[in-house]
Amino acid sequence: MTQRLPAFQKFIDDLRAAFADAEGDSARAMGQARSLLEGFVLDDSVLAHSRGWPSTEGHKNLLLYEDPDYGFVINAVVRTEDKRRGIHDHAHAWTAYGLVDGVEELDRYRRLDDGTRDGYAEIELESTTRGRRGTVDLVPPFAIHSENGGKDRSVAVIVRSERLVGKVEQGRYRPGNQYFTGTGPDQVPYPLMVD
Repeated sequence: MTQRLPAFQKFIDDLRAAFADAEGDSARAMGQARSLLEGFVLDDSVLAHSRGWPSTEGHKNLLLYEDPDYGFVINAVVRTEDKRRGIHDHAHAWTAYGLVDGVEELDRYRRLDDGTRDGYAEIELESTTRGRRGTVDLVPPFAIHSENGGKDRSVAVIVRSERLVGKVEQGRYRPGNQYFTGTGPDQVPYPLMVD
């Protein structure tokens, strides 16, 4: 009989409890989600299962789960070597980003202008966090950042406070102080099932 990977089912159950306990407070729920994600990405069964996950290159995320009651979403990204993501934000959503395998860097930026010029954003690099298996970053709403793969394949699991794709325009930042909005990566359904 096919079922969800047991560690994944427990993770979903624990996240549902955290969101129920937070009573609509996304910051509180995502603080708990960060702690839960730290344990999940270190689970050996998750690491073993992730070795068969397909690449998400080409502006895709694996959609592992979307909660019908609390709206949170669990995604995964599988990067091939040396892949860099564009600089972006996730609008008003919280995002917890945890490494299952490999090495990645999370660059955080600060905006220097006041945001009043259409199509313009002046940003500067604020910090870079180098992460490996077990590293979890919590990215607050409107925080400008980029995730970048290392020299080898990397796998990350992402918990978002809500699904943004197809619903919310998110900020995009390009060289030359260019700013625009766009939708997030395509969502490719990929349930974590085992026999």
